Amino acid sequence: MSEKKRGLLGRLFGAKEDAPAPAPAGDEAEATAAPEVEATALEQDDQPGEAAAMVPSPRQDEGAPQPKQSWLKRLRSGLSRSSSALTGGISAIFTKRKLDADTLEELEDILIQADLGVETAMAITGRLAQGRYDKEISVEDVRTILAEEVEKVLEPTARPLEIDLAKKPHVILVVGVNGTGKTTTIGKLSAKFAAEGRKVMLAAGDTFRAAAVEQLKIWGARTGAEVIARDTGADAAGLVFDAMKEAADKGVDVLLIDTAGRLQNRAELMAELEKVVRVIRKYDAEAPHSVLLTLDATTGQNAMNQVEIFGKTAGVTGLVMTKLDGTARGGILVAIAARHKMPVHFIGVGEGVDDLEPFTARDFARAIAEIDA
Repeated sequence: MSEKKRGLLGRLFGAKEDAPAPAPAGDEAEATAAPEVEATALEQDDQPGEAAAMVPSPRQDEGAPQPKQSWLKRLRSGLSRSSSALTGGISAIFTKRKLDADTLEELEDILIQADLGVETAMAITGRLAQGRYDKEISVEDVRTILAEEVEKVLEPTARPLEIDLAKKPHVILVVGVNGTGKTTTIGKLSAKFAAEGRKVMLAAGDTFRAAAVEQLKIWGARTGAEVIARDTGADAAGLVFDAMKEAADKGVDVLLIDTAGRLQNRAELMAELEKVVRVIRKYDAEAPHSVLLTLDATTGQNAMNQVEIFGKTAGVTGLVMTKLDGTARGGILVAIAARHKMPVHFIGVGEGVDDLEPFTARDFARAIAEIDA
């Protein structure tokens, strides 16, 4: 490996941890639920000043609703930053050039810069090298191989979130760092489960933020789910224990538990999360039955650290990637899949309740390579 590449890898994998987010002001105003609340207001969870963000925004063009894009188009739009960088770099390298060691090294650098990971980058360049040295190769051929190799990596991880109805309730704990969309993801999952005819309960385990509780109550009202909440500053573990008991007493099918945003490099915050998990298991030794880690697609390499640390602390069983909004570095999901082989259940491309969809390896791979369906 060249010195240039060693320096590149050092910069990529030596990325700094997320800086601690500023604490919300103590007099932060609580939001009030309103029937006309926009999904854009609900997306702003885990951020300072959430209460203000949750105030309903004026509706525009009420008389002329905009046509909804297909899921694949929204996915392509969400991955546009990664796909544009990849395909632009591929075009620059392979237009009217033969395949040789230099072009392969340049391609490998582009793939690593796109956060696809060293393993996947080497697999792609290795496949390209087979029988193609000193021959011209089209940009389309390179993109096709890119999509096929990415799909190979992702396919084993694309698994649905299975709800075991023999467990009443099936307990889902949602964890992640500040700003990754935990509360919004819970609301969207609540809507999905309710549409399937399941009885859902929500536990507002982020007791540090009044706005988080109010946000969850809005989702509960929208999806018909009861919300268990306490005063701001209440013991989160105690609230979770009460919610589990109440869910069992009422025959709830799914209990979704929100948690406070944790920075993975803050030991005391992670210790509090461990306490929540211990209390859940004290009530039900088999729970939580699912532990979902929400990953913000814009964080790049930091997402890899989050998977490792939350996996050790909370026993993560599956991933939800959020905020594929066109600024995202979605390639990191490929590197995570290659290293951790952890199930990816859902992917979010927008703020609406229907913008969370089951993860599909083929769609993701073809979108990141800009290949038409």
